[in-house]
Formats: sequence, structure tokens, C-alpha cells
Amino acid sequence: GGAEKVWTRVAAIEASPTCPWGGSAQPMVWVFGYGSIIWKPDFPFSRSLSCYAKGYKRVWWQGSTDHRGVPGAPGRTVTLEERPGSIVWGRAFEIEADDWEGGVREHLAVREKQYDTLRKLDLHARGSSGSEEIVAVRGALTWIATPRSENYLGPLPMEELASQIATSRGPSGPNSEYLLMLAEALRKHGLEDGELDVLERKVREHLRRNKD
Repeated sequence: GGAEKVWTRVAAIEASPTCPWGGSAQPMVWVFGYGSIIWKPDFPFSRSLSCYAKGYKRVWWQGSTDHRGVPGAPGRTVTLEERPGSIVWGRAFEIEADDWEGGVREHLAVREKQYDTLRKLDLHARGSSGSEEIVAVRGALTWIATPRSENYLGPLPMEELASQIATSRGPSGPNSEYLLMLAEALRKHGLEDGELDVLERKVREHLRRNKD
């Protein structure tokens, strides 16, 4: 079943010489959230900070059939596309090694089971001057859906994307809630995503029209 596939994938990652969390105990693990983890970090963490990954763009190309949609009528969630020159803002969460090994690793493997790639990213932030760039975290873990993912949907024109998000619903609730909570969380932390702002306005327009 699905759980067996998750554990098979986790075991394969751990057996790899490039396993992101390494073979020996680490004092802490950093996780980079660029989607729902920003507004729903349902795991223990010792601290969090705003930062960005370079060379990536947040895109709504991943289908969701387990949280924000259902098989045959998937919702849309975010993933990262490699895009030279781009940056993607999010939040990094520091997790104590005991918590990581004590259940957080397994919890996130299940939560992110429709994302096929686990990657290590260096994260950056603005220095105290506001203009200087610093490396805030090295080797933060993040989950990415690529075209190899069975639920990968790819790009869609903005209006069609907004319509799909406004009308999709899954076991975790409306797809629109996912988008609105993400947009609100980014604003709360002072993080920028101009395309998300446009998409939010269009989704709200669809929701108003559907309500009338």
C-alpha cells in the first residue's frame, strides 16, 4: 500500500551515499518549508527563521489526491522548479536530533509522500544591513515533486489554475484554503511572492462568483 511505498523510498534514501540526513547522529536537522509547512508545521521544532533558496521558483504544478483533492479530481499544491536567477522565500525549521529520530522524520515522510525527491538546500537571508546576503542554513531538507511524481501535473494558464484551486476539495479541506493560508503566512512573515498575490486575487474572484 501507500505506507509500504513510503518506507521503501525512505530505506532507499538512507542506503544512498548521498543520504541527506547522513548515517550518524546529527545535533539537529533543518527542514525548509515553502508550502503548507510554513503555516502548518505539525512537528516539534526549536526555532524557525525566514530565508530563501536560490535557483528555484515556487510553482503550482503538483497534484494532490490525498489532501486537497481526490483521485480523478486532484487539487494543486506547490513544488519547486529549478530556475536560474530566481529565489523562493520560505521558513526553515530547526529540529532536535532526538525529535527527528523519535518520529518527525517518519511523520514528514508520510506527510510528503506524493513528493518524489528529497533534496538538501543551502538557505540564505539578509544580513543586518538589509543588503548583504548571508548563508543562514546549510543543507536544509526539503521535499520536491518532479515530473517523475505520479501526481505531477505541470503548468497551467493562470485562469485555469485559479479555477481548479477554487473548486477542488480533498480529505484535508478545500484547495483554496491551502492557497489562502499560504498567502496569509507569507504576508505575516513579510515574504514576497508576486505571482502568488495575483493567483490569490483570481481564486478569491472565483470563490465569490461560485458563491453568488
